[in-house]
Amino acid sequence: QVQLVESGGALVQAGGSLRLSCTASGRTVSGYAMGWFRHTPGKEREFVAGFSWSGPTTQYADSVKGRFTISRDNAKNTLYLQMNSLKPEDTAVYYCAARPVIGISLSPKVYPYWGQGTQVTVSS
Repeated sequence: QVQLVESGGALVQAGGSLRLSCTASGRTVSGYAMGWFRHTPGKEREFVAGFSWSGPTTQYADSVKGRFTISRDNAKNTLYLQMNSLKPEDTAVYYCAARPVIGISLSPKVYPYWGQGTQVTVSS
């Protein structure tokens, strides 16, 4: 089993920055594809960014390209999401997810492991 714990969510003004962290425990997640998703009430859980050790490879939603950066420290079993130039529409609960295959997927349905989420609120 893999346990994921996110941290770093906060209230920030538009234009500001935050860094989210997701630490995995239970087993190493090297070789796993990992991703960040976000959810706002009334909407589907949305893919934000993904990381794969194949390459390594990263992938981003169009809405965050150029503003967000995903990275991973395998030695620390930790995934990061650096978020810059934040906008009010980035307000959401952000979730970390992992799947025991190499390929990134935009679908939340194929990720079996999830963290509890961390709230990001961007004020205008």
